[in-house]
Amino acid sequence: PRQNYATWTSTMNESVLFQHNILVVNQKAKLIELTNQYSVFDENGNNIGHVNQVGQSKAKKLLRLVSSVDQFLTHHFDITDASGALVMSVTRPAKVFKSTVLINDSTGAEIGRIVQENVFGKIHFALESGGAKIGAIKAENWRAWNFAIEDASGREVARITKKFAGLAREMFTTADSYVVELHEVPSQPLHSLIIAAALSIDTALKQDTRL
Repeated sequence: PRQNYATWTSTMNESVLFQHNILVVNQKAKLIELTNQYSVFDENGNNIGHVNQVGQSKAKKLLRLVSSVDQFLTHHFDITDASGALVMSVTRPAKVFKSTVLINDSTGAEIGRIVQENVFGKIHFALESGGAKIGAIKAENWRAWNFAIEDASGREVARITKKFAGLAREMFTTADSYVVELHEVPSQPLHSLIIAAALSIDTALKQDTRL
């Protein structure tokens, strides 16, 4: 059964992933990228979470090896804390043009959805919960990794970028990392959708662009 909202909000906020305004997402280097894996760090370089692609069959891995069909396949990702405890799960169903990404809590109950709103131009996504739009992700530049995350009023509450002056250069390189900066602590469920979207943006949202 679904947890009541107060219990769910308390549980989510207890996760260390929700206790930092700066998150650094680092993709694990692989010779052949058949399974996406990311590590999440705080601004001091402490490992506080992981994003792992799960549920891939041998046939799907083989298909990814010999072709570029990622956008036509369904992908599942688990967002865990540093101990491996599940915080949220992300599912991107097979798509043709526009993505709809489902975000569930640790019990499997839906928190919300990330819905691609356009195909051409600067891509933007709606953050939806209970059928209502509560925020948006706007890609200002895919290559430069500039994304603005807004609340329902259009006010920027977070940003994704490759550059952040406060990070020690010896800990992170822009080649394999990006930074999520929350300007404030959003209310739930927007906070959860922002974290889920930011941690999975290179896998669930950007997977078929190959930029």
